[in-house]
Amino acid sequence: MALLHLSEEQIRTWTREQKDRWWLENVYRGNLPQLTIRAGLTGFILGGLLSATNLYIGAKTGWSLGVGLTSVILAFAMFKIMSRVGAKDMTILENNAMQSTATAAGYMTGPLISGMAAYMWVNNAPMPWHQMLWFNVVLSVLGVLVAFPMKRRFINDEQQPFPEGRACGVVLDTLYSSAAAVGMFKAKVLALSAGLAGTVAFLAGENIMKGVYAAWVYVTDTALRQQYDGWKAFTKGIGERLDSVWRLPTYLDGWFYWLVDKGVTIGGVDTRQLELRPNMDFAMIGAGGLLGIRPALNMLLGMFINFVILVPWMIQRGEITPRSGSLAAGDAVFRRTDMVNQWALWWGVVIMVVASMVGLFARPKIFVEAFRGLFGRRSGPAAGADRDVLRAIELPLWVSWVGIPIVGGIGVWLADIWFGVAPIYGVLAIILISILTLIAATSTAMTSITPTGAMSKIPQFIFGSQNPLHPPTNLMTAVMCTEVASNASNLLMDIKPGYMLGAKPRQQAVAHCIGIMAGAIASTPLFYILFTMNWDPATRTLQEHMSGGQFGFPSAMQWKGVSDLIASVFGGPDAHGVLLTTSIKWSMGIAAVVGLLFELLRVGTKSRFPLNALAIGLGVVIPPESTISMFMGAGFFWLMNRRYGARPESFGNKVWVQTHEPICAGLIAGAALVGIADAVIAAFVL
Repeated sequence: MALLHLSEEQIRTWTREQKDRWWLENVYRGNLPQLTIRAGLTGFILGGLLSATNLYIGAKTGWSLGVGLTSVILAFAMFKIMSRVGAKDMTILENNAMQSTATAAGYMTGPLISGMAAYMWVNNAPMPWHQMLWFNVVLSVLGVLVAFPMKRRFINDEQQPFPEGRACGVVLDTLYSSAAAVGMFKAKVLALSAGLAGTVAFLAGENIMKGVYAAWVYVTDTALRQQYDGWKAFTKGIGERLDSVWRLPTYLDGWFYWLVDKGVTIGGVDTRQLELRPNMDFAMIGAGGLLGIRPALNMLLGMFINFVILVPWMIQRGEITPRSGSLAAGDAVFRRTDMVNQWALWWGVVIMVVASMVGLFARPKIFVEAFRGLFGRRSGPAAGADRDVLRAIELPLWVSWVGIPIVGGIGVWLADIWFGVAPIYGVLAIILISILTLIAATSTAMTSITPTGAMSKIPQFIFGSQNPLHPPTNLMTAVMCTEVASNASNLLMDIKPGYMLGAKPRQQAVAHCIGIMAGAIASTPLFYILFTMNWDPATRTLQEHMSGGQFGFPSAMQWKGVSDLIASVFGGPDAHGVLLTTSIKWSMGIAAVVGLLFELLRVGTKSRFPLNALAIGLGVVIPPESTISMFMGAGFFWLMNRRYGARPESFGNKVWVQTHEPICAGLIAGAALVGIADAVIAAFVL
């Protein structure tokens, strides 16, 4: 059916009581099943799986993917198929409750790939699993409690758009009204793309191929099996044979070896050590397809400036030293982490921090709108007190007024006993949360962009300047502020489709809490399996172990870079922060100016300015091969849109334009889940 909504005149002049009464009489569908057991269970399972893919992608790119639309399409297809064998189809509001659960689970990975990872790097030790899980859960629940008083203003009264949430509501309405075939087609395309990416990742998985080969030999070669006492001894004993097992090559780098054989280097550095090689990484190709061509081009530009120009130059100057060997002898060994941590990280972090802060504060409308409801008063026909006509279905306000001090106090206490954050800083962080959440929610309402990167720097600098030689103070207070603000903002965006479709707000709050537990239970153990198992502290630091391979952890690098900068700037003569060389200081100064200029031009031209300082900085800290793969994905879908975008009736438009997002989501899910399986096999099987 057509979605009902108020006119601009009604939004401006009606009281909230009038708007709530209109919604209750015209939109509310309280008779439909909503948060049923199957909806909660489906959201719990899908949310756990999608939070795993978010963790995988986030560790590579530094950003989290919205999983609402993906979960809606998957659940719709699952229950449509099950209805053909006798199961009852899911209602539109059950699917909406399910997506609230799944989306909440997907967002639980944010702190793990940013502030918490940076905290572990500072301490050079993994955080105990129970601390990671429960601190994350406490802050996320606090986000729910903070969000619901704001829901009445942003959604009920002001009818803010929340574009991504509105899109999810439109998709749900489309699937369950007149275009079920469209939903099934998208689901099939998503499944096919996931199957393709998963198959390639399976055949390319080093540990999967070793496991398959070892299992085959173990079953078929009885004599060889009997030489060893058990599976572990067997796989260790045939280790040389496992090392030579075939797997599908995904690096398209044959030309690299030809260049190296011809003696071609960049500044005397073997091009392979710079990781400037294309890789058929379908997870990154899908992420690039969602990212878009302009940000991907800017990331490629940042990668080129850093790894083709600046890094080789700094190596020649001796600013970046090899791990072993020497340039003169021709046997120098460099790793990407050495190049980034010794020099490039600093200008990359500065350009991103400056750009994100300028982007936030250069939009005064966000701040005006954020605080208008606190300090402004209505006039005209809308003036006067509003009665709460939705009292029976809204989450009672007393739950928030009682819960925020209690849950916030638990967060302050945990920050003190687990991370050594003085209670005064924890209490001030709780107070700061209210301001940052207003700003974040306003930005999300207007643009669907939650500025967590920019917001994290505010508490880092505020509290870090007061206690600069204790990095957990700035890191964990920033985790508290950004996790609550982002969780509250994202919850409001998830509530928007429920409001459009007539769902019970109280049940969406419960669904969100179910998703919080699903995401925490799924992502916490997976974090340790993927990133900390098999770490040998005698050979390398935890940061080198976590960010030295395919996972760049760009968000964590930025958080730790800011923390190190705070120690260096505010720590005084006893600061134990990193030593900033002259060239690093120059690079930071130039990056700050460029970031300021580019972001002002981008905001001033309403994003028509082609250069994006934040994306350029990401190209510095993300592994070059991931940047290249993301550019490949963005470029492919840009070309498809150029070719078929103006031909809406063509099959190419139906596949590459109308199902662009499901294809990318499928590529990410298929490659990420198999990539996770490869890591699990390495940890527990081989």
